[in-house]
Amino acid sequence: MAGHSKWANIQHRKKAQDAKRGKLFTRLIREVMIAAKAGGSDLNNNPSLRGAVDKAKAQSVPKDVIDRAIKRGAGELDGSDYEEIRYEGYGPSGVAIIVDCLTDNRNRTVGEVRHAFTKAGGNLGQGGSVAFMFSSLGVLTYAPGSDEDAIMEAALDAGADDVVTEDDGLIEVLTAPEDYIKVKEAMTAAGLEPVDAELTMRASNNSELNIEDGEKVMRLIDTLEELDDVQEVFSNADFPDELMQ
Repeated sequence: MAGHSKWANIQHRKKAQDAKRGKLFTRLIREVMIAAKAGGSDLNNNPSLRGAVDKAKAQSVPKDVIDRAIKRGAGELDGSDYEEIRYEGYGPSGVAIIVDCLTDNRNRTVGEVRHAFTKAGGNLGQGGSVAFMFSSLGVLTYAPGSDEDAIMEAALDAGADDVVTEDDGLIEVLTAPEDYIKVKEAMTAAGLEPVDAELTMRASNNSELNIEDGEKVMRLIDTLEELDDVQEVFSNADFPDELMQ
């Protein structure tokens, strides 16, 4: 991303999320449910659930809604039985894309995802066809102008893997997935609340796009994110700043 404003990209993504807040609520609730289903309803013994609940709270999902989602996922209330599915494929210009879904109807979901890829001129691949290009990690983001020395010291003391300062002044604290909650809580306790925090998939190498190709890839990602069963979309697209603005 050299020469690009990662801060502008993050602000763009947050605005897009805000514009789709109703859909975002549904995704967050499903994420809480699936985490509770996989590891139980005790937040202290289920880091995935703790992360999902923190993410939901950060987007102002009401507490009673979160509590019902936990109970439903843990089998304490009746509700739809969702399963996690990951699809992988290539979009326009060969951009690698991962689509994480939660669904109660596998056939419906794969049909919708495949249609989105095909319509955009891409193709849905086999499992593992692009995942090898990505790594799972936790990312805590601090705005340009934040105290880099304080963040560096606190992050390394908390067990973070790395601290990266971008050309535009944005600071990222990178963690292993299993250390994400621990590091985030330690940073917050030190008075260093991140402006954005997430567990994500990040590509080892990005595919730099011009404006025309970037628009095509962005339309595909937007289409995928609009699908009811899609939770997260990850890609190795490197969009030009002109397009993000």
